[in-house]
Amino acid sequence: MKKYRYLVLIIPIIALFTVSFTLLANYTKKNMSYIKEDPVKIGASYMTLNNPFYEVIDEEMRNIVEANGDILITLDPQLSVDKQIEQINYFIEQKCQVIIINPVDSKRITDALKKASAKGIKIIAIDTSVYEGNDFIDYTVVSDNYYAGVLCAKDMINSVDKANIVLLCHEAANSAVDRINGFLDTIKDLDNYHIVGRYECEGQLEQAMPIVEQCIKDSLNFDVIMCLNDPSALGAVAALQDNKMLDKVLVYGIDGSDEAKVLVNDGYMKATIAQYPKLMAKRAINTAYSLLESNDKLKEEKMMVNIITKDNIDEFSLEGWQ
Repeated sequence: MKKYRYLVLIIPIIALFTVSFTLLANYTKKNMSYIKEDPVKIGASYMTLNNPFYEVIDEEMRNIVEANGDILITLDPQLSVDKQIEQINYFIEQKCQVIIINPVDSKRITDALKKASAKGIKIIAIDTSVYEGNDFIDYTVVSDNYYAGVLCAKDMINSVDKANIVLLCHEAANSAVDRINGFLDTIKDLDNYHIVGRYECEGQLEQAMPIVEQCIKDSLNFDVIMCLNDPSALGAVAALQDNKMLDKVLVYGIDGSDEAKVLVNDGYMKATIAQYPKLMAKRAINTAYSLLESNDKLKEEKMMVNIITKDNIDEFSLEGWQ
């Protein structure tokens, strides 16, 4: 009788373990990302790594990818669209499942990305959108670039009653175009604010500095410089400093880099716009993994931006990015 008593006790326990294991297996299959035999390969190409903004994005993504046991291949086209097209083809050859792209040229890059998409590769645009990318871009994450330009213009209007303005631009990048357009649209009906020069600098300090130096040499009358990003603003500040004009010109940047925040704090820049590259990177890479589980395309996501001036600089750390 003891033997049967034990069987009566053991059989329900075995059944309970069987049911629990089955439920756990079903839950795991449903809720875990996916079981992979080989590491996921992700290719990333930014317009240039000669910009700390993209270095921060890449570092943040790499931490997540490598923690998952996967591979992130990062390439630097150095502002060459031809190189970036070669890099996209390389990602295809390497059988990357995802390409994360920050385009050198938002229009000229489209054919290469369409080719990658046709092969089933998920395409994510980061920091700037791709021209007419609705059919082949799976997800886009950008700052609210237009509003960043609006914030700069509003601060300028509140700071000075009139201004002659120099624009430092990057026409090939949609994000940069949106920033300048936001600035221009805000002042377009105001007669006291005039654009006296518009120059292409590709967002690079090394190009912005000699442009501003030439403006000074040519005796161009200006008292505001609106820059598409912080590196170009740093170049403008350097040129103004060399010519002892820092107290005569308001400089606006966009990024919220640690260098720009220090310059704002010290009174050498009027303002910079805070972007959030670490959060942007997390959104991009986590979405990449989600896309690998489904064929859904996601809409463009715009992330908040905030203006940093002397008045609120204490709310931001001067060391590192937001």
